[in-house]
Amino acid sequence: MTPPTPLRARWFDGASSQARTVLVVLEPAPGGPQLALHAPGQPPRRFAHGAVEWPEEWNPRRPPPRLVVDLGDGGSLEIDEPAAWQAMLSAAGHRPGLAQRMQTRWPVFAAVLVLAAAGLFLFYRHGTPWLATQLTRHVPLAWETALSQQVLHQMDDGTLKPSKLAPERQAELRARFDALAAQAGAGRYAGYAPRYALQFRSGLGANAFALPGGTVVVTDALVEAARAHRLGDDAIAGVLAHEIGHVAHRHTTRMVVEQGVLNIGLGLALGDVSGLLSTGGSLLTGLAYRRNHEREADCHALALMRAAGLPTAPMADLLLAIAQDGAARRKGQDGPAQAPQEEDGLWSLLSSHPDTAARARELRAGHAPHCS
Repeated sequence: MTPPTPLRARWFDGASSQARTVLVVLEPAPGGPQLALHAPGQPPRRFAHGAVEWPEEWNPRRPPPRLVVDLGDGGSLEIDEPAAWQAMLSAAGHRPGLAQRMQTRWPVFAAVLVLAAAGLFLFYRHGTPWLATQLTRHVPLAWETALSQQVLHQMDDGTLKPSKLAPERQAELRARFDALAAQAGAGRYAGYAPRYALQFRSGLGANAFALPGGTVVVTDALVEAARAHRLGDDAIAGVLAHEIGHVAHRHTTRMVVEQGVLNIGLGLALGDVSGLLSTGGSLLTGLAYRRNHEREADCHALALMRAAGLPTAPMADLLLAIAQDGAARRKGQDGPAQAPQEEDGLWSLLSSHPDTAARARELRAGHAPHCS
């Protein structure tokens, strides 16, 4: 191999303010190129690859006028021939890192950007739900029960009020609930055995929600909505079966874990760019997980209702009636509101629930394409 032609440089050795003219040779070495400095009247000084602060690679069409090479305790070099330096560096076996290639070659930058976006999407779409599901297996039922009691206590001190339903009416609905809960199964978590309990409250409008650990809360307004629309207790039973599905699949606990996984993942991917950006990203992407939880709870409800020999159409009609009543209140309508229409793309994206009209059609038919 022909030895490289030495490159002329100015050496500031740190002992004097005067520069000395030296010759520089870059030589191949196991750990990367090493720098050999030849000063007149002195033996060559060699600097290992890790002892040199190598200048970053630049675009060949816009070379810098001068290079400064930091030698640590050995001072520094000034080189007026960047092209010759780069050629000698490449000949010595130097290969720029990915970060440098991204800065100087836009195809490399574009490829890395596409791969990073694909990785983030796969992490969001598949990695986060899978990891959250696995981590939820290790959350004790006692923790869920304690959390449920604390949340219900706080809500009782705020938005919720004691139920005004007659004790006989509560007993009727609780019997329906207990019959469904007895067939609930373990969902996706084998061996998970929460203690299901139905609670009645007023407040929050026509609503029902599940707390982790087995507690399901139904508002008086939901029972009244079913009565006002003459839908009967089968409609309420369908809503209860849906909430039992949330408990069986541990959706509240999974949402807590999923948000934690998302925040950590976005923080690692975005770095310390902005806490607001990370929080906003996890909020928007978390909406899709909530929609999936709603679909999973619907599937569980369909199976429970089918096993109990109950129709699912009343449940669908109750969902539509509640949505219709809510739309009427928001619009200040005195007369009957129009049936809910298909949600547009933006609203569907920002909604935490699947489209109500499409969801009701599936439940009324007693099946759903997203159920296995």
